[in-house]
Amino acid sequence: MKAATKKFSVAQLNEIDETKCPCGTARRAFGGSDEVASVHLVNVSRDALSHYHKGMHEIYVVLEGEGFIELDDEKIPVRPMTAVLIKPGCRHRAVGEMRIINIPIPAFDPKDEWFD
Repeated sequence: MKAATKKFSVAQLNEIDETKCPCGTARRAFGGSDEVASVHLVNVSRDALSHYHKGMHEIYVVLEGEGFIELDDEKIPVRPMTAVLIKPGCRHRAVGEMRIINIPIPAFDPKDEWFD
C-alpha cells in the first residue's frame, strides 16, 4: 500500500532561522520548487536595497511600523494592515522600520532577484 501524501504544510514562522535579504532579514517558509507560493516574515531595515523580479509577483502586508514602499520611484506610504501587490519588473524597496509578511508567487527563487 502506498503512503498517503499530505495535502497541506504548516510552518511556525517565528521558529525558522533568519536569513539576510535585500530588505533586512527574513524567515522563509514553503520555498520548495514544487510550491505555488512561499511566505516570509520580514524585518525591514532602513538600508533596504532596490531590486526587482522578472517572473515573480510579491504581496507585502505591513504588520508593524510605518514608512513607505518605493515602487518604480513612486513612494507609497504604508502602515499596519496596508497590502501592496508588486508585479514582475517593478523595481521596489521598503523604507522605514517595519515588520511585514511577504508572499512571493510563485515560491521565492533567489535566482529571480535583480539589482541592475
